Amino acid sequence: MSQSAPDATLSSTPDTVLWGYLAANLPAALTIKSGQVVRIDTLSHQGLTTSQDPVKYFGAHGIVPDQVLPDAMAIYSQVIRPKGAGVHFLTGPIYIEEAEPGDMLEVRVLDIKFRVPYGVNNTGPGRGVLPDLIQGLTPKVIHLDLDRNVALFSEDIEIPLDPFMGIMAVAPPRTMGLVSSTPPGAWGGNMDLKKLVKGSTLYLPVFNKGAQFFTGDGHGVQGDGEVDGGALEISLTPTLQFILHKGKELKSPMAETSTEYITIGMSVDLNEATKIAVQEAVNFLEREKHLSSADAYALASLSVDLVIGEDVDIVNLVYAKIPKGIFKDNPAYWFEP
Repeated sequence: MSQSAPDATLSSTPDTVLWGYLAANLPAALTIKSGQVVRIDTLSHQGLTTSQDPVKYFGAHGIVPDQVLPDAMAIYSQVIRPKGAGVHFLTGPIYIEEAEPGDMLEVRVLDIKFRVPYGVNNTGPGRGVLPDLIQGLTPKVIHLDLDRNVALFSEDIEIPLDPFMGIMAVAPPRTMGLVSSTPPGAWGGNMDLKKLVKGSTLYLPVFNKGAQFFTGDGHGVQGDGEVDGGALEISLTPTLQFILHKGKELKSPMAETSTEYITIGMSVDLNEATKIAVQEAVNFLEREKHLSSADAYALASLSVDLVIGEDVDIVNLVYAKIPKGIFKDNPAYWFEP
């Protein structure tokens, strides 16, 4: 997947950021054509969800004021979080010309840059898969060594960085109204899918005119499952290319890397999410590789790995990894760049 120069840049400002929700038919922050590349500034919610302003919050953890993003201060003081919304800041919406319900939006992740040299992991009572483990809030500000591409977890532990956007979404169906950014859904959203790094592709169904794309919830690195309820939460700048596929209907999001096709299952029930991920893998093998149902099911059992991608945000996410290397005649990407 080649790098393209951005056709536009969308900054995170009080006019281009939503706090904790998605909705259809909001005024466009940017309008583009299919095929265009956009550089998007995003802002982490960490440091903006307490009674302290970001400078005071991060200052208490050893971050000097000039390392706090100016847009964090502006957004903290001007953007309103509606009742019932999630915590995430989302930049958008980006309207794609000619997109209509029943189309598919391809989102290619061309690059992801760090905006700051630190991130936060913050857990506490009631959070994650072990909600009774921690008795008080435990915000952990983690410094990065960007020259060596590692997070400095402690004096003895360094974690290789692998940034991705926790949220990439189109607007949900208009009939749903204001939708919290916390649970993912058919529109994408807070999937926290760690495979969506530089060089990957996400495919999303379109529910509204213009598709209306949002992104946010930057992660510097994350384990599958995001088990304590958070990743290395950080402000990132992704560079994304948007390609519209007219009339290519998609039931739920799908992803792709250079080595794998990825189908996704989402449900409040983890077993049901697993079934959906497998069914989507079988459907893909039938549709795109022309296998019978029996052969697709058998191939899934022999070669497809299941992973719990998300187990902490109301709706659980399981993904199935279909290895491309098993197919003799296999293009580099589902839709060639």
